[in-house]
Amino acid sequence: MLTFESVRAHFGSRYTLRTNDPYLISFDLALRRSRHQGIYLVDLEGEQSRKYLRVSTPIGPVVGMDAERCLRFNWEQRAGFLAISDLEGSPYLHLCENRPYDILAFDELNRLIGELGALGDQLEQALSSEGDTY
Repeated sequence: MLTFESVRAHFGSRYTLRTNDPYLISFDLALRRSRHQGIYLVDLEGEQSRKYLRVSTPIGPVVGMDAERCLRFNWEQRAGFLAISDLEGSPYLHLCENRPYDILAFDELNRLIGELGALGDQLEQALSSEGDTY
């Protein structure tokens, strides 16, 4: 079974960690065409003390977002969901996925991060005219 410390060691050996806090790490995932996407990994505890890893990537500021479009997007997704969380003191739309540690393996986690990073970058481009911000 993976733990947050094993996840930290795994990604800390592959990426430069931008954030390295007790329950949060972040790094930049390199994508095609010299683009990148910020990835955040958070250690969570759910019901009955079950431990989860949240993988998220920021999409853009919430200002001007259509909540109905976001909820329709969530309904259509098979992996990842949209949520709002603060980033640098402002509400941001994030693409997220929560996975329980007890069924998580590094191959699956690497695949998930690649998938969410690429999809997050596509959503960012669709919603922002400012380029590669997050």
